[in-house]
Amino acid sequence: MLSKRAFLSGAVASGVVVASGVKAQTQTVTPTQGLPNLAAGATPISVAERQARIARLQEQMQRQKIAGLLIEGGTSLTYFTGLRWGRSERVTAALIPARGEVVIVTPYFEESRTRETLEVPAEVRTWNEDESPYALIAGALKDRGAANGTLAVEGTTRYFIIDGLKQQGAFEVVSGEALVAVCRRIKSPAELALMQTANDITLAALRHVHANIKVGMASRDIAALMNDATRALGGAPEFALTLLNEASAYPHGTKTPQTVCEGSVILMDCGCALLDYESDITRTWVYGEATARQRKVWDTVRRGQEIVLETAKVGVPVAKLDAAVRAFYDKEGWGPGFTLPGLSHRAGHGIGMDGHEAPYLVGNDPTPLEAGMCFSDEPGLYIPGEFGVRLEDCWYMTPTGPKLFSPLARSLEDPI
Repeated sequence: MLSKRAFLSGAVASGVVVASGVKAQTQTVTPTQGLPNLAAGATPISVAERQARIARLQEQMQRQKIAGLLIEGGTSLTYFTGLRWGRSERVTAALIPARGEVVIVTPYFEESRTRETLEVPAEVRTWNEDESPYALIAGALKDRGAANGTLAVEGTTRYFIIDGLKQQGAFEVVSGEALVAVCRRIKSPAELALMQTANDITLAALRHVHANIKVGMASRDIAALMNDATRALGGAPEFALTLLNEASAYPHGTKTPQTVCEGSVILMDCGCALLDYESDITRTWVYGEATARQRKVWDTVRRGQEIVLETAKVGVPVAKLDAAVRAFYDKEGWGPGFTLPGLSHRAGHGIGMDGHEAPYLVGNDPTPLEAGMCFSDEPGLYIPGEFGVRLEDCWYMTPTGPKLFSPLARSLEDPI
């Protein structure tokens, strides 16, 4: 699952510089000293909840006759074990067998760090630099009573690991994406509480930024102010995409430097992490007096957000939410479909530990809505050569309908 932060970082690395990364003149910004720490009372996911996740996964594997699931570093590893681990050529992974205790496979010199961060009961098996981690995984599976059969691997697992497992010749290797999705796509009350606080932080930071924009500020200045406010409020900044003027017409910006002036369109797409869970909020406004065209587009996008939420009901395929807002935009003269000027991307995405998760609010995703699923709602409109408007709020499904983590923008003049 690719996060928005990772995508934007990759764009910069490849030479496509978004507006928030452009060099700018130095600006004097308002201190964030008086902002409260909204994360002070946040409660981490408990060991008991992680163990319940493992038990649910094992029940699925037993029903489907799958011997085990292998998960390398990433959010799914954290989801089940609490282990926070980056990826390198050296394999660290969790083997969750259909029956029995979890096994963590890691390099010998990483054993202490692994045990220090692990949050569930597990056996730790180590391999030296001249040994095969894949043989160690095969041996662990055999010791759990499954010398052969089917081994699932988490959906983002890199191919060299899959290839190494296949060369053991003891089991069939298949995708475990569906196994993990069944667990992760329904958020628990504890997860929803963390996401609520993360969104509270991002909204408060945006409010602080909105009140302190000045003529001459560049995207970089505004993004820095957003990140400073997010930290002061208790969140870990993930992204602060800031698009000014014509750059707002392109969902992830352009390489052309932009600064704030009278009549500037300001689009900010921002998120933070709190105890592994993400927020994602976008606001667009005009600095100074808005034109009639800017106001009309803003009002249309705001109505588009409402249509997405009005369509959301338990059992409705998520594709219908995207279709509903596109039908409205088509009648208003935008599009059709993904055509510009119009809505060139999906109407929203799943969110949780990753900024972008399945299911997605797009026409080819038939997943039915269930209580506990979480999404963004962001049906923007973009006019190349002029400006764009995106408003984004995250929400979760309940048995009686959607519930927002952040209230929809009130007006173009008061968007926070």
